[in-house]
Amino acid sequence: MNEPDSRILKFINKMHLLSLCVIDECGLPYPASCFYAFDELNLALIVAASSKTKHIKALKQNNNVAGTIALDTKIVGKIEGLQFRAKMIAADERERNLYFRRFFYAVAMKPEIWSIKLEWIKFTDNTLGFGKKIIWNRA
Repeated sequence: MNEPDSRILKFINKMHLLSLCVIDECGLPYPASCFYAFDELNLALIVAASSKTKHIKALKQNNNVAGTIALDTKIVGKIEGLQFRAKMIAADERERNLYFRRFFYAVAMKPEIWSIKLEWIKFTDNTLGFGKKIIWNRA
């Protein structure tokens, strides 16, 4: 597997909230926000969500997802963020444990855990120069 640039990994590790977009049953985009734990070994974002939610129900039709992770700043020179495309599936036991290590208080809610397997990333890092982009593909 092609390894992502270390700056991408560092950014994903320091953040905790992503925006996710799925395609709903009408073929329209549907957004959701999720806290995540990062599975750096398998390059996956691990999230909790009920199978009763619209964004999880949409996975039955199409498990291709897209999303963003961004630093909240108004200072142009400090802008960092990434866009991603991925496949979203039910998490395995190791991924579940990883999620609960990061969000230990979530165990009490007994949530369903999902794995967003990253396929493509475009990382923008203005700390490296205005509009600097780093692209990664799993293939």
